Amino acid sequence: MALIVQKYGGTSVSNIEKIALVAKNAINTKKNRNSVVIVVSAMAGETDRLIKLCKKVMDPPDEREFDVITSTGEQVSSGLLAMMIKSMGQDAVSFQGHQVRIITDSFYSRAKIQTIDAKCIRDAIKEDKVVVISGFQGIDENGNVTTLGRGGSDLTAVALASVLDADSCELYKDDVDGIFTTDPKMSKNARKIHKISYEEMLEMASLGSKVLQARAVEFAKKYNVPIHVRPTSKPENEGTWVVSEEEAMEAMENVQISGVTYDKNQAKITVTQVPDQPGIAAKLFSPLADNGIIVDMIVQNVSIEGLTDMTFTVPNSDFKKSLKLTKEIADKLGAKKVISDDKISKVSIVGVGMKNHSGVASKMFNCLANEGINIMMISTSEIKISCILEEKYTELAVRTLHDAFELGGKNEQ
Repeated sequence: MALIVQKYGGTSVSNIEKIALVAKNAINTKKNRNSVVIVVSAMAGETDRLIKLCKKVMDPPDEREFDVITSTGEQVSSGLLAMMIKSMGQDAVSFQGHQVRIITDSFYSRAKIQTIDAKCIRDAIKEDKVVVISGFQGIDENGNVTTLGRGGSDLTAVALASVLDADSCELYKDDVDGIFTTDPKMSKNARKIHKISYEEMLEMASLGSKVLQARAVEFAKKYNVPIHVRPTSKPENEGTWVVSEEEAMEAMENVQISGVTYDKNQAKITVTQVPDQPGIAAKLFSPLADNGIIVDMIVQNVSIEGLTDMTFTVPNSDFKKSLKLTKEIADKLGAKKVISDDKISKVSIVGVGMKNHSGVASKMFNCLANEGINIMMISTSEIKISCILEEKYTELAVRTLHDAFELGGKNEQ
């Protein structure tokens, strides 16, 4: 008997009819002599509705109360699914984050899991029940409700799969059949990938791919949890496996890159003529870190007459907060001025094959240049190259690079 953790996203439980389909799939999985633990997101659009309500009352919202409110969507969908499964003749029980004792730190809206006490889940499995867990939720050591950030139900599922030593962690998506070489909305030639490494998926998730939450992939890599991304509408179909690099390479041909991603949730801030002295970077970025703001790309110009310019990117959702903090810091540092731009995007190519191929960067830069696309900033690692460019060129850049690296073709099955 295998233990399978299944996670269903918001669109997969967006109405009663779809919840019924999820219930049937869970019961079919159970009938195949498996123990089943299900993690659910809030019904599609519900979290956005709750966020809007919060902002009508207070903008920006109080962080603690914001998590109290936005975590409620998952409670509704978990209860409905458990009832639906029971109505079909299979016993089930729902649990919330605080009942499972998913203990997190106290960073509201982006909390990190510290421990999980899964005793109640194990007890329910012994009683032959399908267990339904509200994703996205946690509590801190003081009992305050916390949430795990956008896509946090993915993280809940992976973390539970690790703690329960599950045989697999299936992440069901209603709008995709698996992981593709790029967003199918951007390129009609996008191809489904059969296997992809944790490293590649982590880069793609952090660089803008919306299929999986980056933190969930990072957790899966750390604890070696195999992830299977599958379509909710056709649960019998194979999707994409996210596995170790060794397993992924066995399924790959001699390719340079595996995918092209983009992220429009980007903003750029430049602090001009900062005194070029030891400790300046720490003074500039420490306050941002203390406020939970993730700085991505950083470029520092060559010092001229003891002064330098520093440019960095942050998520667009943190743009106003970041700009306010940066201006306060810049004044204290004696910088000349702060320049900002929230109409940018990040386009990236990703692939473990880049480790063994030369000329990938020059090919990317030439492709963009041939289309008249200016590159504002560049960031690289062993398996990715990212470029910041004007937002209006995003789709053109993605299609051009996808075609140039010949990523299209017949879907892998």
